[in-house]
Amino acid sequence: MAATAQLDVRAQFPTLQRDGVAYLDSAATSQTPDVVLAAMDDYYRHHRASVHRGTYPLASEATDLFEGARTRIAAFVNWAARDTVFTRNASEALNVVAHGWGRRHVGPGDRILVTRMEHHSNFVPWWMLAKETGAELVEVPVDDEGVLDLDVLDGLLPGAKVLAVAHVSNVVGTINPIAEIVRRARAAGVVTVVDGSQAVPQMPVDLGALDADFYAWTGHKAYGPTGVGVLHGRHDLLLDTEPLIGGGHMISSVSFDEVRWAAPPARFEAGTSAIAEVIGLGAAVDWLAELGMENVRAHEVDLTAYALERLGAEEDVTLHGPLDVERRGALISFALKGVHPHDVSEILGRRGVCVRAGHHCAQPLMQHLGESATTRASFAVHTAREEIDALVDGLAEVRRIFA
Repeated sequence: MAATAQLDVRAQFPTLQRDGVAYLDSAATSQTPDVVLAAMDDYYRHHRASVHRGTYPLASEATDLFEGARTRIAAFVNWAARDTVFTRNASEALNVVAHGWGRRHVGPGDRILVTRMEHHSNFVPWWMLAKETGAELVEVPVDDEGVLDLDVLDGLLPGAKVLAVAHVSNVVGTINPIAEIVRRARAAGVVTVVDGSQAVPQMPVDLGALDADFYAWTGHKAYGPTGVGVLHGRHDLLLDTEPLIGGGHMISSVSFDEVRWAAPPARFEAGTSAIAEVIGLGAAVDWLAELGMENVRAHEVDLTAYALERLGAEEDVTLHGPLDVERRGALISFALKGVHPHDVSEILGRRGVCVRAGHHCAQPLMQHLGESATTRASFAVHTAREEIDALVDGLAEVRRIFA
């Protein structure tokens, strides 16, 4: 992405117009561009009504905006709209699968494979299911760089029921070869559940090509609003999945004798939907599509390479994750010798450099890395090299304080 284009993109983010802000925490929550805010505001000002309820013009307009967003969001990742479900976030989407599908198909003694690098959202629901059903939770290990060993995975797949795997690690940035993992899992009869929360905002994602059984992601990391997540599933599996909650809209019929679920996606969308949020996410994927995900990926590869170079030159900094920039997403977790990551983050924050510190909701991976916490810098379409310079320069202030 050319420097002038990058500056034009930055100008579209209201929060970034504050003086001295270097926002390097997009892996936690991305900033929101004007077009997304405008789309949500337009709904509230001009089309405010419930969807799927009334037949009057205002309600029809709201429904068209909502379902039009679903169609575009599904197309953005090359999946069918009827198999694209809206949830509150990726965590809820993954819980729908773990409990709605898992309770029907996982029983005592069955094996649930979960990689060591999973965010808690794709770990805790499976842990809960294993405790509830008597299934066995089995680790898929990672090496010292945070990369999955597919040969080890091959040995674990026979006889397993389900595999939970991140597309991109939110701690070490590893990009997993999902298409190849899905191919091997399907050959062994194992259902794949992919957490794509870090992938969809960063790179082209073609779910038709990846062919995962379930794939979840969230709007607030993809330049959209909070309060909306997405679950894509194979139609036959969605039909075989129980809804997580019951209520209005998600039924085909109700009586004292029987309740019948609606077809997907409605069966998983009980009650009044997050209408403005879905419309906002639709605007966000339109905006990303206009930028071109190949351009987004190229820009973030360049930034990540630069950050690896700058941070790698610091003798007291330990970098985690693959050093090959083509194998990692747009984030870097690191440790500064002798200083707790929370202190690093707080001091950098005084200088306007916004980074994340903690275990990043991935404690099993942190245990493998031998860290209780790390500092994480993550990049976005609006990030400039100067902000990475500000991060590295800020570490000198941290050292001065803790000298």
